[in-house]
Amino acid sequence: MELREKLACVGEVDLCDVLGRLSGVQELLVLSTCNRVDLLMVTEDHEQGIKSALDYLSIHGRGAVRADDLYVLEGADAVTHLFKVAASLDSMVLGEAQILGQVKAAYRRAVDSRTSGVILNRLLHRSFFLAKRVRTETNIGSSAVSVASAAVELARKIFGTLTESRVLLVGAGDMAELACEHLAAQHVREIVVANRSPDRGFSLAKRFKGRAVGLSYLMDEVTEADIVILSTGSPEYIVAKKDVKPRMRKRRNRPIFFIDIAVPRDADPALNDLDNVYLYDIDDLGEVVEANRDLREEEAVYAQRLVEEEVIKFLNWLESLKVVPTIVSLKDKAEEIRVAELGKTLHKIGPVDPEVRDSLEILTSSIVNKLLNDPILYLKEKGTKERGKALLDTVRRLFKI
Repeated sequence: MELREKLACVGEVDLCDVLGRLSGVQELLVLSTCNRVDLLMVTEDHEQGIKSALDYLSIHGRGAVRADDLYVLEGADAVTHLFKVAASLDSMVLGEAQILGQVKAAYRRAVDSRTSGVILNRLLHRSFFLAKRVRTETNIGSSAVSVASAAVELARKIFGTLTESRVLLVGAGDMAELACEHLAAQHVREIVVANRSPDRGFSLAKRFKGRAVGLSYLMDEVTEADIVILSTGSPEYIVAKKDVKPRMRKRRNRPIFFIDIAVPRDADPALNDLDNVYLYDIDDLGEVVEANRDLREEEAVYAQRLVEEEVIKFLNWLESLKVVPTIVSLKDKAEEIRVAELGKTLHKIGPVDPEVRDSLEILTSSIVNKLLNDPILYLKEKGTKERGKALLDTVRRLFKI
């Protein structure tokens, strides 16, 4: 958690600026969620790209990030990783749907910043296609829970029943909205939404028949709450030990549970030092979701086969890119010869009717295309297989391209 906090805002920085700092990297996407920070890169020099990425993350993490803290995946392993992430096979909550939306949002940022090119565009679209296949062809999502629902499940395990509980939601984003839905299903006594934006907080509270307050009234509401769920985007602690301690006297030390699902964290870890104050963060929720994991893992076996299938398809496409320059050069040379020879013939003939000229253009183009058709098909098929590089070299020598 402490490490992810230091890197959480990597996803919010200017991607063009980051790309400029990563030597040897042509394309870049940054995925930053509550449970991961990934830099997805396209680079011809992997060693240089990885080194510059590690250096950047170390600097961004204020020197607290070491190479040993990170994982590096290349080629097929990197493709497999992204596909599993998008399909929610590598999530803390196996099968949850939220991660796909986060991957799509990261891709939109890369597209808007023009740091995603031919390869990442194809890769991300295939990851979306795969995620849809996994959702429709398996039941992996049927018993999945979101981080927000896991937080509510934790509260239910602590209190037994939530019907008499007052719940304070700090933040009114998507995570808070999900939490509200699950809390409403538990028929809690009251839901209070504290948010920096009054309109957003009021809208969410009204939908679930609760109350909305500004953050300036936060500690007053903490005094009355039984459960506090925090999910803001604040870079600083929203709730500190020094603020809660005097409130416990007013509560007559009645227990209060803080569930912090924000990254960076909203609650000061020192809250756990106070009597009758119990704090759980997002890493603690991992234990809650284990109960349903066996069923989801059975479905994940089939989902993994879908991943492997799509990885092979993408790698075949990626390999085919190596053939493209040779095919383009072959077509260009043939076209250059066609145009030159047709020009010589027309010059000898003299003035020609435009319709005749057009017919000759079509005829010669057709002859060239038919002659090249079989060689090009052969290159596409064999150029990506074993010894494909030798075949491409031979073709280039034969045609001097």
